[in-house]
Amino acid sequence: MLFPATVPFPCPQLSLELDLTDHFLPRVLWTGIVAPGTGGPSGYPSLFRGPGVPLLGEHAHELFTRPHLRGHRMRTRSGDAAPVADAAWSTRFERSELETEQAYLRIAAVDTAAGLTLETEIEVLAGGLLRGRHTVTNTADGSYVVEGLEVVLPAPDDHTELLDFTGRHEGERTPQRHQVTDGLWLREGREGRPGLSGATLMVLGTPGFSTRTGTVLGVHVAWSGNSTLRVERSPDLGTTLGGGELFQPGEVVLGQGESYRTPWIVLGASEEGLDGLAAAFHTYERSLAAHPGIQPVVLNVWEAVYFDHDQARLRSIAERAARVGIERFVLDDGWFHGRRDDTAGLGDWWIDADVWPDGLTPLADHVHSLGMQFGLWFEPEMVNPDSELYRTHPDWILSTGARVPQLNRNQLVLDLTRPEVWQHVHDQVHAVLSSCPVDYVKWDHNRELLEAGSAVRGGGSAVREQTLAFYRLLDSLRELHPSIDWESCASGGGRIDLGVLERTQRVWTSDMTDALARQHIQRWTAQLVAPEYLGAHISAPVAHQTGRTLPLDFRAGTALFGAFGVEWDLSTASEDELVALTAWVDLHKRLRPLLHSGRTVRPESPDPAVLLHGVVAQDGGEALLAHVQLDESASNRGIIVRVPGLVPDATYRLTWSGPVDTAAVSRSVALSEHGPTGGTPVLGAVLATRGYWIPRRRAETITLVHVEQVAD
Repeated sequence: MLFPATVPFPCPQLSLELDLTDHFLPRVLWTGIVAPGTGGPSGYPSLFRGPGVPLLGEHAHELFTRPHLRGHRMRTRSGDAAPVADAAWSTRFERSELETEQAYLRIAAVDTAAGLTLETEIEVLAGGLLRGRHTVTNTADGSYVVEGLEVVLPAPDDHTELLDFTGRHEGERTPQRHQVTDGLWLREGREGRPGLSGATLMVLGTPGFSTRTGTVLGVHVAWSGNSTLRVERSPDLGTTLGGGELFQPGEVVLGQGESYRTPWIVLGASEEGLDGLAAAFHTYERSLAAHPGIQPVVLNVWEAVYFDHDQARLRSIAERAARVGIERFVLDDGWFHGRRDDTAGLGDWWIDADVWPDGLTPLADHVHSLGMQFGLWFEPEMVNPDSELYRTHPDWILSTGARVPQLNRNQLVLDLTRPEVWQHVHDQVHAVLSSCPVDYVKWDHNRELLEAGSAVRGGGSAVREQTLAFYRLLDSLRELHPSIDWESCASGGGRIDLGVLERTQRVWTSDMTDALARQHIQRWTAQLVAPEYLGAHISAPVAHQTGRTLPLDFRAGTALFGAFGVEWDLSTASEDELVALTAWVDLHKRLRPLLHSGRTVRPESPDPAVLLHGVVAQDGGEALLAHVQLDESASNRGIIVRVPGLVPDATYRLTWSGPVDTAAVSRSVALSEHGPTGGTPVLGAVLATRGYWIPRRRAETITLVHVEQVAD
């Protein structure tokens, strides 16, 4: 079968070019920015681009780095006492099919000697992203053990710096970066979910790339279980990046005719630094069927009442919430059987008659009568040892079979891979959602999967099957309750990925509600996730996690740009605080068409005490910029704020938005009450290049600037 010498597979921002000059799997000649006017990377013939990198790296083609497919076949041979590995540990696939459409590429290959076939699919996504996945099928006798299978692509040779993330509970997505050197940089997530310390995505870029500058290439694994992200530089083949699912030993064993398909691995590129890459991911997320559109303003009562579910108090809080303009009231943990604290009750999903003798419907009806939606918290995948479910079915947990896993947060994980367990959980949640009018579910997942084996597999690892069972559970409940919106929470931001975003309308960004800490958490979570998904709540005046006291305007200004909400006992708020909160809710409602559709921008600040960020309308007609004074500045110079994305020859008026203190700070200068330019209209090109000046502000303050195009 004849194939063309090369196949360019471009999308609006990212180009993939394949060399098909032989009958093996193609070599990738280029992954990167599309060269203007060429429809491909450079317009040069292959000779000038080097030999490329195999689409599937195989040892048989003299690849001495980490193979992309790792596995072996086990056979029982005559005279052998036990199964032994045969030659299928090393593959050499030959191409058998090629299918191309405008936005889709499929390549099929076969290795007869190894008894395997391989299918590779690559698609163009909204926003200029590409996504790819492999499917390997065992076609021969005996079992084939898949140890790993990853989608890996080359990176341009000038992409020599690497950014990914680490973190902890209440401190998710802390950026870390270093120079790329020869060898392998491997980030493995083993928590059974993306995790609080997960890499989230890996970004390679030109030296010194930042939020606004540099050319970058980023990769993300769209999967809610264990995963791997990798960057490797070889002295022979240059730098590659990619990822896939991480398996525990023996987790994927294929019988004859069985297949394993990787999650989608999503790749993006930008010549406008990290903001351009974020825009590509945000555009794709806004194309999803589950995208929430404009998010309602939420009040969650967790930090207000914890487990103390006093109905009169909750009704009073709901009334105050409606008064300030809240649109969704969420009853968090503590409403179900035996749940007076976090040591008991998980798994017993029926309404506790001792606390709620008339059920939840009276509260839900009261909330609805106030013009708000009613939301409810669940943690369906977990069980407390102190529960009716566990006492009846202690074998229904994930374990190796030899012992009960160590407790974490007083809970264990239910084995959803067992049909009877899945059905039980499904039916209990469905029954509650059918018993009272619920508009919204906060779905929590508060512990890692430890020793996550299944009795179905003889105690063998079941993280992959558990993840798929979670997807099936959520998908089924979504189908049964199509009017309900869903939030993904996992000890805060422990399950945030494109796999879960295909199914939910919101994520809880972090259990940290201290606004000062939230500035960095929200900034870097938005590198992957559009801000309208990111739950961002106004906390109590004294933060429950840190004990830090922060002013209302700083707390509200921090929450303003995300899925805006309140995590504060409003029954303790003063009349002045309620009036101020109402003004912030009104401001968010006026601005959220911009905030929940515009392009996130993070102008660079030379002052480490100041963060700059904002949103610019897609058509460049409007913007909102935030100057966040985190701490005292070391100088008195102030900050220049440059606004990208405006129409260069259009004129704009700049005004303060929200509460602003115009008074001078120490020996700095006062703010003009007419805005940062004193009321003078400014061209978009001037704002992009020269910007506007904000003098030094008082620590823990946010100064908002609204930029609006002036009609001709």
